[in-house]
Amino acid sequence: MQATPKLGLLSGIGLVASSMIGVGVLVSAGWAASVLGPGEILLAWLVGGAIALCGARAYAELALLVPRSGGEYRYLADLLHPALGELAGWASLFLGFAAPVAFCAAMADAYAGTLVELPPHAVGVSIVVATTTLGALSARATQRVQDVLALAKVLLFALFLAIGLFSGSNAWPTWQPEIPHADFPMESFFAQLLWVALAYTGWNTASYMSEEFREPRRDVPRAMLLGTLLVMALYLAVNWVFVANLDASVLAGWRAEGGDSARTTLAHLIVRELAGPSGAAAMSAFVVLAMLSSASAFTVAGPRVYAAMASDGALPKLFAARSGATPVASTLLQGAVALALLLTHSFDLLVENCGAVLTFTTALAALSLLRVRFSPPAALAATRIGAIPTACAALYFVASAWTLWAAAAERPSRLLWIASLCTAALAAYALRRRVR
Repeated sequence: MQATPKLGLLSGIGLVASSMIGVGVLVSAGWAASVLGPGEILLAWLVGGAIALCGARAYAELALLVPRSGGEYRYLADLLHPALGELAGWASLFLGFAAPVAFCAAMADAYAGTLVELPPHAVGVSIVVATTTLGALSARATQRVQDVLALAKVLLFALFLAIGLFSGSNAWPTWQPEIPHADFPMESFFAQLLWVALAYTGWNTASYMSEEFREPRRDVPRAMLLGTLLVMALYLAVNWVFVANLDASVLAGWRAEGGDSARTTLAHLIVRELAGPSGAAAMSAFVVLAMLSSASAFTVAGPRVYAAMASDGALPKLFAARSGATPVASTLLQGAVALALLLTHSFDLLVENCGAVLTFTTALAALSLLRVRFSPPAALAATRIGAIPTACAALYFVASAWTLWAAAAERPSRLLWIASLCTAALAAYALRRRVR
């Protein structure tokens, strides 16, 4: 197995940014504008970014306490209980990484179809196979490709912002939501915050690969914090362009045509108005590139979790990897699961439920930091957690609990996904212990 080249801070930031930036930010404001005004939409993205930053700050402290690859699996297993670690590990395998890879591939399929007629799943299958093969065979090439894709994604977003800011309107918008309101629409605001939180998912990606950084204690926390700040600034700027350049009639027409289900994002509308049809076609190509970049980031990070599980005996030793080596079998396992999901599933409901499960596991990770602060295990009895990371962990845990409550109130079936995952993971843990 090929040795993995050690990552630096810039590669870590690129990994985090690539994981976070997707299609969600390009369409969310269009649906939110039916119930929220321009200022409330921007506030939702600001609050969502602040919650993600709290999570990143809590994880930065966890990365100092446990400077090992595995993310939630490692933090929960070491700081709360091995059974909870396995719960997070299984969630990562099916929902945390394989499902997002499949979703990115499906989105690339759909938007590529607006440019040229292709057989079903041709682009999506190609993306899954290519990223999996590259990830398994060449760690150095994977890192270089990932760095280039991350840079290209940020530069293309910057180009869109340049078009919007310099050719479009920068005056404060005067349009009102379709459903007017006299007071602050608290219920609608928090419902929108669910989708905003999903768009910010990925701020913790560097924690899954801690052992592959040259300076994990220094660069993993910085990569998560700086990557989240970069994406937060980008999301706020993108949404400013949206709310400043789209009036209520254009938004209503976009929704009537099916919105993003018709493979037209708000960014398409903006660029089509300012740069013509060729600009809108370029946006479809950009979405395909963005999905490729995200799929690559998930393919790099996810297998490190399964390798950590295998090294602890939670998966067969086949999926482990020696220190500094690429987890080939784990990479192929994730690719196979992603390919199966791509070819057999519709993703709208799956993505929503993935968000609920991943919010649950990251909230447990924040809780593990609070456990170390207020009731540390014997090995960490002398550890002191500062006020800022403690406050950030508490805020993230509360915000996540509120988000899950709101999600369950809107659709109670989301709790079934969490309950099913907990039951299956704990049963697998108990069975494995009994066999041993």
